[in-house]
Amino acid sequence: MTVVPETQPPIITPRLVLHHVPATRLISLFEDPENDEIYEGCLYNNPHRVLMDDDSGPLHWRVPQVKEDAARNKWFVRWVVERVSEEIVGSISFHGAPDSRGMIEIGLGVHHDFRGRGYAREALIGMWSWACEQAGVNVLRYTVSSTNLASTKLIAGFAFAHVGVQIDDRDGPEEIYEMSAQGFRDRYATRWQVESTTIAADSPVN
Repeated sequence: MTVVPETQPPIITPRLVLHHVPATRLISLFEDPENDEIYEGCLYNNPHRVLMDDDSGPLHWRVPQVKEDAARNKWFVRWVVERVSEEIVGSISFHGAPDSRGMIEIGLGVHHDFRGRGYAREALIGMWSWACEQAGVNVLRYTVSSTNLASTKLIAGFAFAHVGVQIDDRDGPEEIYEMSAQGFRDRYATRWQVESTTIAADSPVN
């Protein structure tokens, strides 16, 4: 049986698996989203076309960074896969490696058919728990437009501090929320369980 190694181990949460997308497949997803080789050898599939039809999504920003330096991909896109169905239901990604103060910013999206189930919170906890174990990560950041009520409610469920406002080139003013990595470890971090560092190749692909 052929296996496809992931560049980073999957993050396992109670209902989800966050599968890291290798750099070559990330580029293919952006440039040739109908290419079935993107999912070749994967246990999961993408019937909801997550990241396939959104030119303004995270791939627009992440792919140029990966082309410039493939090592950055460690911090980038993971599929949010529902364990019971083995379907991709969203994506999650940091914006880049930790900066000079060890700050790392996150973004995520959940397909509309799967919202209201707590998947966004579960994915965030898993991703942040993984990040807090990585060298150089000192501060977790979440930014959101004040008009995005769902995301504002989501971050309000954590004890992040509001530290200011930034102007995003695409979204305009965004509220900035931060928490120290140590504070997150103390309050929320879970032991993300690594069941396998590979994806079996004999799974169905849609």
